Amino acid sequence: MHELEKLRCNLCGKVFTAAAPEGIGEEKYNAKAASMIALLKYGSGLPFNRLGGLQGSLGIPLPPSTQWEIVEGLATRLDPVYRELIRQAAQGDILHNDDTSMKILERMGKRREKWEHDSEEDAARTGVFTSGIVSTAQDSRIALFFTGQRHAGENLADVLAKRAEELGPPIQMCDALSRNTSPVFESIVANCLAHGRRKFIDVVESFPTECRHVLKTLGQVYKNDAETKKQHMSPEQRLRFHQAESRPLLDELQRWMKDQVDERRVEPNSGLGQAIAYMQNHWEKLTQFLRTPGAPLDNNLCERALKKVILHRKNSMFYKTDHGARVGDLFMSLIYTCQLSDASAFEYLTALQEHIADVTREPAAWMPWNYREAVAGKAVS
Repeated sequence: MHELEKLRCNLCGKVFTAAAPEGIGEEKYNAKAASMIALLKYGSGLPFNRLGGLQGSLGIPLPPSTQWEIVEGLATRLDPVYRELIRQAAQGDILHNDDTSMKILERMGKRREKWEHDSEEDAARTGVFTSGIVSTAQDSRIALFFTGQRHAGENLADVLAKRAEELGPPIQMCDALSRNTSPVFESIVANCLAHGRRKFIDVVESFPTECRHVLKTLGQVYKNDAETKKQHMSPEQRLRFHQAESRPLLDELQRWMKDQVDERRVEPNSGLGQAIAYMQNHWEKLTQFLRTPGAPLDNNLCERALKKVILHRKNSMFYKTDHGARVGDLFMSLIYTCQLSDASAFEYLTALQEHIADVTREPAAWMPWNYREAVAGKAVS
């Protein structure tokens, strides 16, 4: 931000304004300022008031209200990119999804009583969530975030409504909660093996021998999967490798768990009994990678994405309105997709602003993984 010095002539009253430095345009805040505010707020969880205090201490005041106006205006201009990101995510081969809690003030307390709900079902709901969806395909990985009273399965249904009809059902990776799936769309559901493993970790001090047996077996399965990545196996090669190396391990584990229950070696209501019951009840979906090419072992990819939401929640605490939540979802989606694409979020957001006319006209050419080609093409032309 620059403040131009002005001098008034005592004789004629004319005001003379100093010339702006070279490269300074007419706008008060340039593209990089908007990119940095969005990145600090939605990428690093820095609240507007904290950033405003930092700016004030540097002698460049930037009130929280001004910061909001800047990012809100930018979100409006980048909406075509966000919608294109959703469309491309719907075409993915594997879609991970999960929820974490969130707060929207206008949906809480007395404000909620004045809220006009879309339906009776919405009126009955009290929880607010941010759903994380990570779509993976051969060439790209896309992260999407949706905040509101809808669950991850419902938000995934909205995304998959944009899926091309000629594509078959995708693989869906999630935990075993019913709210993560939906009858509205067809998918090959795989459950998170890390969730099952975590239940044994939680009770390992009480049942060390039994839990270590389970954890050792699952650890070897994960080593096998790491080997498939190390050798850059295709989905079909990976499937055959797991069938040869991991299936015998898991078949033995399944028999061992059945013996623990049938021979009454474990109390069903104990921590170990509940951990075994979880594995048995969801065994088919937990071992989907033994039958479906490309099926992942766990939902860690989505859980890592949701850490960005959790960081924002811990620092900024809440969104004020649904509109504010959507602005946050847009920027988090773009920023984390950049991270998954090994692209600089700061450079990406800046490039979108500098070529906003081209971005609006053809958003598919301005995704985090291909925007550099579009920028290079503009430079050549």
